[in-house]
Amino acid sequence: MAERSALDSSGIVPRSIQVGFVAAVIGLWFFLTLGGHVHLLLLPDPVKVWYAMVQLAVSGQLWAAAKVTLLSILKAYFTAVIPGLAIGFLVSRTLRSVQFFEPIFSGIFSVPLTLFFPLFIFFFGIGPNSKIAYGGLYAFFPVVITSIAAFANTDQLYIRAAQSMGASQLQLFRRVYFPSALPGILTGLRIATVVCVASVLGGETISSTNGVGHAIALQAELMETARMYAWVVYVVVAVVALNMALSVIETRTERK
Repeated sequence: MAERSALDSSGIVPRSIQVGFVAAVIGLWFFLTLGGHVHLLLLPDPVKVWYAMVQLAVSGQLWAAAKVTLLSILKAYFTAVIPGLAIGFLVSRTLRSVQFFEPIFSGIFSVPLTLFFPLFIFFFGIGPNSKIAYGGLYAFFPVVITSIAAFANTDQLYIRAAQSMGASQLQLFRRVYFPSALPGILTGLRIATVVCVASVLGGETISSTNGVGHAIALQAELMETARMYAWVVYVVVAVVALNMALSVIETRTERK
């Protein structure tokens, strides 16, 4: 039992399961395509997808499209995070404001904003600005909701102790509120990252002239499924790696 606990705590078992899952997916992919169980137009040969991935990277198409998408994601992310944290902190200052605003933000976040994406195109055009606005607004809600909960749950004992020692409002925020709320804030930031990526890519596939999402939609229209899957694999690998990195940071912060 002690050995098993040590393996679990070291991360060997979870990593082994993750590697095994990936290997199983790739094995199933080979089985379905090479065995003729699925039409190659729907699910191309993994080897062809690999060659398409290499071609995209070597030709520079991957980096040109990724630059546009990544820049849109970063702009949307900071558009969501900065006001989300600020508003979350201000709302958390009183119980009455929390009770009033938190259900409103949660209710709006539960509405699929994809329904309103045509309005973003109408106001901001088919360029990157509509995706930035769409992704920023969508990612704003998880940030503000988690920030409200995180700041509101700060232990009042610590606050009164700091105030009794003459701490200013800025010192209270830096030494008490922020460290206490950091784990909850990181959770919101991780969710906002996923929402931003999904929103920007989704927006690019619906209406765009460039970017990774546009490339995926274009290859689908041209029935170039190997190249389409190559783009999709790049996106999946990047998103999974990013989410794992953020999860590690979040876990280490919670342990501290």
